[in-house]
Amino acid sequence: MQIGSSNDAAAVKEQYSTSKGLNTRISFHDKYSTNKQGYGNWIVSNYDIFEGMRVLELGCGTGSIWMGFDELISKCDKLVLTDLSEGMLATARDNLGERGNIEYRQVDIQDIPFEDGYFDIVIANAMLYHVPNLNQGLSEVRRVLKDGGAFYCSTLGEHNFTDYLAEWFSLGGESFQPNHNFTMENGSEKLKAVFSDVRALFYEDSLHVTDIEELVEYLRSLASFKTIMDIPAHKLLEIIKQHSENGVVDLPKEYGMFICR
Repeated sequence: MQIGSSNDAAAVKEQYSTSKGLNTRISFHDKYSTNKQGYGNWIVSNYDIFEGMRVLELGCGTGSIWMGFDELISKCDKLVLTDLSEGMLATARDNLGERGNIEYRQVDIQDIPFEDGYFDIVIANAMLYHVPNLNQGLSEVRRVLKDGGAFYCSTLGEHNFTDYLAEWFSLGGESFQPNHNFTMENGSEKLKAVFSDVRALFYEDSLHVTDIEELVEYLRSLASFKTIMDIPAHKLLEIIKQHSENGVVDLPKEYGMFICR
């Protein structure tokens, strides 16, 4: 059983085909994360975006990371928001609207359709662990990035709440194989194959879930949790209750980002 970020192409395509499940997951984390700065706000706080820059985001999802940052968007000469999913791009367009300096495009990180050195900044949040040929994807990022430009990429750690949930819901005979293709623990080594300067930053946070029924809804929003999807909701509740205390579930979160130049 695979919990967390699936690297199965069909599961990934299904999970990210529309924005509904992603919105469920974002609102869940907004509500129950103990660090109220918010992971997205923290990520953006580390961006050094200056007037006239060209910025590319790969795997932009719903575009939510830019919501509330109109001033930052206005600094960009061009902001290219890309995703593999047309459904995600449609939602990003709805969220951010048509602006003279924003372009929405369906793009694969392994084949970025821009010339060498075109962008000042490239961004890839919570998506590198899905890339089939990661080295090819990172090489493409470096190719389209100007010398002296910055690549910002966020990801999960290997000691995350998803690993705990996987153990809770393991069924007889099934092995737990989390997606550790690109994590805070191994990402630096993979990035250094392409970038000379790689810096890791960790975001301190955890989950304090006071409504376990919403945790069930969160789990069922993940198409990659194929085994969990077959478990009735009442059974999921029973299992979660075994790991709760006074109706509350506390889980660790290990998130962070790399800044590469």
